[in-house]
This record gives sequence, C-alpha cells and structure tokens, in this order.
Amino acid sequence: MFRRRQEPPSPSPAPEEPSLPNRPSPRSPSEAIKPTVAPPPPEKPERRRGGLLATISGFLTLGVVLALGILVGLTLINRQASEPGPLQADKVVVIPNRSGTSEIATILAREGVIDHPNLFEMTARFGGKGPLKHGEYVFKAHASVKDTIETLTNGRQVQHAITFPEGLTSEQIVARLNDNDILSGEIGETPPEGSLLPDTYKFERGATRQQIVNLMRTKQREVLSQIWQRRSADVPVKTPAEMVTLASIVEKETGRADERPRVAGVFVNRLLKRMKLQSDPTIVYGLVGGRGTLGRGILRSEIERPTPYNTYVIEGLPPGPIANPGRAALEAVANPSRTKDLYFVADGTGGHAFADTLEGHQRNVTRWRQVERARQQSQQPDAGAVDKIDPNASDPNATQPAGTPGRASAYAPGSNSALALDGAPADGQRPKAFDASEGTKLDPLRNKTYDLGSPKTVPALRNP
Repeated sequence: MFRRRQEPPSPSPAPEEPSLPNRPSPRSPSEAIKPTVAPPPPEKPERRRGGLLATISGFLTLGVVLALGILVGLTLINRQASEPGPLQADKVVVIPNRSGTSEIATILAREGVIDHPNLFEMTARFGGKGPLKHGEYVFKAHASVKDTIETLTNGRQVQHAITFPEGLTSEQIVARLNDNDILSGEIGETPPEGSLLPDTYKFERGATRQQIVNLMRTKQREVLSQIWQRRSADVPVKTPAEMVTLASIVEKETGRADERPRVAGVFVNRLLKRMKLQSDPTIVYGLVGGRGTLGRGILRSEIERPTPYNTYVIEGLPPGPIANPGRAALEAVANPSRTKDLYFVADGTGGHAFADTLEGHQRNVTRWRQVERARQQSQQPDAGAVDKIDPNASDPNATQPAGTPGRASAYAPGSNSALALDGAPADGQRPKAFDASEGTKLDPLRNKTYDLGSPKTVPALRNP
C-alpha cells in the first residue's frame, strides 16, 4: 500500500576548485537573506540654550538695530543740514585761532549763520570732510550747515589788498603799512630806498607787516633781475643799483605811462653828454629824505644848496634812489626812447612838451606860461594854499600868498640861467621858490618847468 519514496539521484560532485587564500566561505541560503542590523549612531551632546552663544546673538541683534537707528538718524540729520540757513545776506565772520568745533558752532550761531549749534557740531564731527580751519570767511546768504562746514574745511579765506603807488619812499610805504589795521606785527627797520616793488599785494587776516615788506623786496629783486638782463647796451648805467636810482627819478618826474620811456631818454641823453640832470625831486629828497615831500615851495637857496642828491649841483646820478620805482619805470630806463631830446616842460594837459634844442625848449616854456597865466586869472587865490616867496620883499625868505603869478616848477639858479620862471612878474623879478607839495593841485609832478640848459660852476659840496 505504501510506496517507498524514490529519492532522486544525487548529482555528481563538481570538480574541486583550487582554494584561494583568505577567501570567505560561502554562506548558506538562509544566512544570505538574513538582514544585517546597523549599529546605532553615536549620541550627540545636547545643546543648551543660553550661555555665551545666546549673549553674542543678542549683541548682534542689538547692533543691527542700533545701526539701523543710526542710519535713519544720519539720514534725517543730513537732510536737515542741507536745508537753507537763516543768514539773510552774505556775511564775513572771523574764526579765532585754535577754536574748537563747539566754539566755532557758538560763534556761527551768535553771528546768525546757523540756527542749531548741535546740528552743526554733529555734522562737522561725523559728516565733515576734514578739520575746520580758523581765519576770516565769507558765508553766503542762506548757507546751509553743510555749506558752512565746506567753507571752513576748504580754508578759502577773505583776501585783503593793499596798494602802494609807484614813487613812494620806503618811509612812506612803512607808514602805509602801519596804518593798515588788518595787518599785525611791527616792521623791524625801514627798508633801503628803492628796495621795494610798488604794486597791489593780497593777504589774509593775520598776515604781518613784515611779511608784506619781505614779499615786496623779493618781488623787486625778481623784477630787477629780469629787466637788467634785457636792458639796452646804450644805457649808461653800470649796475642794477644805478638803474634803480635813475628809474626812481623818472618815476617822480611823470605819472604818465606813455611818457616814461621818453623822459628816461632825456636823462640818458644828458648823462651821455655829461650834462646835469637838474631834476626837481632830487632837491626835495636831499632836503627831507624819506619824507618825500616838503609841503611848501622850494627856496632858491635850497635849489643852490649842495646836497648829495641835488642834481642841480652834482653831476651824474645821486648816490642812491629817491623813491621806489615801479616795473614800468625800470623798463623805461632799461629801454628808453631813442630821441635827441634834452628838455621837457609841462604842456598844461597833464603831460610834457619835449625839445632837443634850447630854442625849442624856450618856445615850449612860453606856451606853458601862457597856460599858467590863463589858469591863474580864472581862479581866485586859495587862502589855504601854501605861500610862496615874495620877490619884492626885502627879506628873501618872506612869502606872498599862493596863487600870485610867478610860480615855477623848476629852474637852474644863477645869473646865466637861460630861462625865466613861469609867469614872471612885469617888473622882471623872479620868484625864488616853486611849490613842491606832493599830492596836491600844486604838485610839481604835474606842473614843471625845467632849465636843463647852460651848465654852471658847481660849488664845493657841503652838508645841507
């Protein structure tokens, strides 16, 4: 009944494979499908809230908030600092030396330039482009706080100017500097005559008088060096100092720029012919030096008085300049007009009539006398004018009222004088003085008559 289960024939054994070293033995099918359990990950330490990390995070958050607040505040401040200020018109304000930001803000508020000193101070400290500088500044009308700060950081101060006309003596220039109340300090000593260059000089408040003097001397040396190098070879001056001396005489003889080269030519021609220069301003300088003006008429005795500077007495150039000549006068001496002129006299129009002969000069003088007589007849005597010498008085130094006919500008004293004075009286007597009041209507620089003719015996030099 029961059949015996027939077992299948066993398979033939497979040929053995050569064993490999360290090769794992094959697993049974039950072992191959058994899953492998991975080991659990290592436990991480639990992070705690708070502590140092929380503190840092809080500070960072606070910093961001503060930065945003500052940014907003700066934006508002910048907007307010750009608004027009209260100043109704341009104003000059002086910021004293060593003033701090707070002091400057107070000064500007007091002067009405700004409304809010704190706003100015904050903007200057955090939004400025540099340190605030002291000095004298012009603040424009309705300047904003930012405009005001820019003005102070740029340092463009108010420029003042002082002008020295050509022909002033060094003493007169020093007096003008001392009269200027913007400059400070004192001048050590009066500079040598002719060492300063007359011109207009600009300076800032706080500059010293000595700085202006030093600048004038530096400019004079520069200009003189340039002009000396391009001078004409025919000019009879041997040194730059001699050129300054002759230029100072030309400067005092005429104020017209177009006449300077021709006046210089007259003196150059006379030097070449060894004729005396006979220049009136040299008489005045020999008498009063750096004061520059007599303020009255020159007496005949003074014209004949030998001084080192009196070119009616000495031959050639005086020992030094009689004033500070300008650039134009130096140029005129370095390159004078090439003429044969030896004489010149006022022509009544502010200029001069020139002549190369004594006869021509006499005709020019005659015309000038006619002009003078016509003027004197049309004008009443000026009670406040300087008196002149009375030619009819027994005292040779007695005076007659100014305005009396007979005023001359210059003449060569002596009986051999070729020309009489302007407007000589009918009796033929000559006045013994002419007015030399510089800067007045009687200024000899405007009205001159020159006897540059016959030479005379030169008296021995003596102290004036």
